[in-house]
Amino acid sequence: MRFVVAVLLASVCFGTTGAAQALGPDADPFSIGAARILIGGGALALVAGVMTWRRRSAAAGAGAAANAVATGPGATGAPTPGARPRHPLGTVLVVAIGAAGVLAYQPAFFAGTASNGVAVGTVVALGSAPVITGALDWALRRRFPGRRWLVATAIATAGVAVLAVASDPSQASSNPLGIAASVAAGASYAVYTLAAKHLLDRGWSPTGSMGALFGTAAVASLPILLMTDAEWLTTGAGLAMALWLGLVATTLAYTLFGAGLAGLSPAVVSTLTLAEPITASALGVLVLGETLATGSVLGLATLGAGIVVLASGGCRRSNVRSKTWTSSSSPASGSMPLRGTTSSPSSRSRGTEPTP
Repeated sequence: MRFVVAVLLASVCFGTTGAAQALGPDADPFSIGAARILIGGGALALVAGVMTWRRRSAAAGAGAAANAVATGPGATGAPTPGARPRHPLGTVLVVAIGAAGVLAYQPAFFAGTASNGVAVGTVVALGSAPVITGALDWALRRRFPGRRWLVATAIATAGVAVLAVASDPSQASSNPLGIAASVAAGASYAVYTLAAKHLLDRGWSPTGSMGALFGTAAVASLPILLMTDAEWLTTGAGLAMALWLGLVATTLAYTLFGAGLAGLSPAVVSTLTLAEPITASALGVLVLGETLATGSVLGLATLGAGIVVLASGGCRRSNVRSKTWTSSSSPASGSMPLRGTTSSPSSRSRGTEPTP
């Protein structure tokens, strides 16, 4: 259950994105997203580096004591026969692919909302992410997410759809290219989630895997930030917004996200993070003084029901040791964006976005 709680707490952090942007100065969304990744990803990489150094120092001390015992007569110090270190190229490639997913999410999301409106773009991006994550996880890792996940994801996605339409009913167009861009945003989320899970399966720590992906993305986001109008960062309100989005909605959020991903399947985690709009809407009412329409309340209730269905059972069995599904075995029960993600209904109508 602690893994579920970690993901839900990450969703709470993600859900503060809309309120933080609403309270901050007006700025180019691409500039905000780049600053967020630069600050949050850089901090994640720093935390991961410090933790790795501490673990290695502790291991070196333990190894020195073991060597003192192993250096007696007959000890060779040779590697274990048959042991072969893994080639680093595979890990580098996974990190690069995951970081590309982190960077690709925001432009794809913005392209979708620009073409079809915030309501349609949000529904397609958020709704497609759990489905794509589950499908890719099944295809690559041969782990069926489970019937409970299918039901919960369907309910939660319906809730997202009702919430978005209730928030912005005037947006009902469906440009095919915009739909494709929104689906690409969902796929981008799936890519970096699965990349992080792959690193975890290879023995990386949750903080280390997230630090590698977002640290790499942070380096790549610097030129993006420099190409935008970043004057908003020179103001006190702008700097405060950037620090919150970077350190809370990214560093802390993805530390919790990685901790949950260590014990749950990517599909389960992807669906659980759909709890983010609930936090965003609550902050909209409590902090920004917004009111929720009847349709919004219905959407939030439906979304919450899907999360409860998933969290109330089956998640504990969807860990990294779950059995491969075959036609002769029962599916393991199991279960999103850069995920910093949806903002409150009214902040979505202002054009704010789910950012990584």
